[in-house]
Amino acid sequence: MPALKEIVLATRNRHKGAEVAALLDGLGVTIRTLDEFPHAPEVVEDGATCEANAVKKAREIAAATGLPAVADDTGLEVDALEGRPGIYAARYAGEQATYEDNCRKLIQELSGVPTGRRTARFLTVAAFAFPSDGVHVTIGELYGTITDAPVGSKGFGYDPVFFVTEFGKTLAELSSEEKNRISHRAKAFGKLRELLSTIMVNM
Repeated sequence: MPALKEIVLATRNRHKGAEVAALLDGLGVTIRTLDEFPHAPEVVEDGATCEANAVKKAREIAAATGLPAVADDTGLEVDALEGRPGIYAARYAGEQATYEDNCRKLIQELSGVPTGRRTARFLTVAAFAFPSDGVHVTIGELYGTITDAPVGSKGFGYDPVFFVTEFGKTLAELSSEEKNRISHRAKAFGKLRELLSTIMVNM
């Protein structure tokens, strides 16, 4: 197994890329993005679960770039909507939907649902793959409720409508430092960071 010196982030989402890079900062490896690999494939996320999508992205990007790759997939499960939007969170309002479009659709679908029944869970699965080795997977969760209107201007995605009870704020009201301590993605990548540290020690 080659030494772990570089990792490619298997995403073209600049917001997610910046967040993941911050979560992995200090590992002593060079973090590269897909912007540096213009010929890397657009991975079709056709898995039935977040884990399937994350694993597929990590494997395909590792194979295409020849470097270890990290990928993640996040779902938003809203109890009152029987788990929707789930793995389709990023394209809930359509393939070309903006963050605002998705939040608007979610709020509309929950119209009339009382606060006590607007419970939801964010789930992030992070996957790490060497070009010719197995895949390692970690999971992070965050529980909260969906607001009836967007609140806050930080973050991205569903952050303005996801209320975190322990902070009394939406994710979009938290600083990046606060979010990177408690978010679903922070939990998944915190575990992945520990795993990568162990891998590096044993190389």
